[in-house]
Amino acid sequence: MSLLTPYYEHDGIVIYHGDCRDILPHLPKVDLVLTDPPYGIGERMQGGTWGAAKKYADFRRWDIAPTTEVFTMLKEQSKYQIVWGGNYFGLDPSRCWLVWDKQNAVKTMADCELAWTNLDRPAKRFSWPVGIHEWGHPTEKPLELMQWCIALIKPDATILDPTPAYILDPFMGTGTTLRAAKDLGRKCIGIEIEEKYCEIAARRLGQEVLAL
Repeated sequence: MSLLTPYYEHDGIVIYHGDCRDILPHLPKVDLVLTDPPYGIGERMQGGTWGAAKKYADFRRWDIAPTTEVFTMLKEQSKYQIVWGGNYFGLDPSRCWLVWDKQNAVKTMADCELAWTNLDRPAKRFSWPVGIHEWGHPTEKPLELMQWCIALIKPDATILDPTPAYILDPFMGTGTTLRAAKDLGRKCIGIEIEEKYCEIAARRLGQEVLAL
């Protein structure tokens, strides 16, 4: 199978299984990169009582932070970027940081998480509880959080261009960004190096569009 043969493709949503460094140069430019890459924090990741659970043991294997080269590729690939965990990566100064305020965070869990953006607008906060890891990924973000991120890029002639039609998540995990895009009627490309997560994402995308 070719590197650029989609693992899944339906109704404007495409999944590629592989290393994003190999796949990105062959993709078209997109309006928005929305992603939650590995932070590279290893044993420092607690996440309440589940952070060290045996079922997430492989987390330490693939929790390798992207290189500067990857972030440069993503900037060249898109007009707008939203990168969760951006505080770990030494990205450019930003006016608009996004904050996920975890309403039910436990003492061993961060009270909030930060996303770096290249948006020229005030910082924004989204208050939402931490949910269960419904799809079996140790760092799964709430679907509602990713929907909120996409909705931030909206038509406003004084601030931003029209709502992005095409979104890219090069570290898609179990496909939360893709699911959010599908629910909002957007096109989206996802890349994931772990095949088991590609399989879960494809199954998740096969469900009917959720009511918002």
